[in-house]
Amino acid sequence: MIAIERATEQDLVDVVGLFEKYRAFYGRDAAPEAAQHFIAERLESGDSTIFLARDGAEGRRAVGLMQLYPLFSSTALKRLWLLNDLYVEQSHRRQGVGRLLIAAAGELCRETGARGFFLETDASNTKAQALYESIGMTRVPSFFYALDL
Repeated sequence: MIAIERATEQDLVDVVGLFEKYRAFYGRDAAPEAAQHFIAERLESGDSTIFLARDGAEGRRAVGLMQLYPLFSSTALKRLWLLNDLYVEQSHRRQGVGRLLIAAAGELCRETGARGFFLETDASNTKAQALYESIGMTRVPSFFYALDL
């Protein structure tokens, strides 16, 4: 049985472990100390909301992670969430864990009166895209600009 929980500072080790795997999935070099510092800041300041998926059949082992950042929509005059990080352990993929995490994002939006949430994923991540489309998310073709400093 998978349970979705909001992470707290007591979950730091579990969050960082999954976060590092998420970063590796996107080709980033391991940086456990920097990742721990980054996640600890997010948890301490409350400037993101992190959810963990835990497998009760495996002693509540953390098997999935989702991190959302709050934004605001000026045109909708409401909060908007950026679903920035979503990761599920390979052993638990295609078992509904990602779907449960995304459902928690929807509930967070309802709790906070948000317009909704958005995300972006790599064009090659077709499995994630299939999940998003299966739950009713729509691809929004837009022009994006970025400036990395």
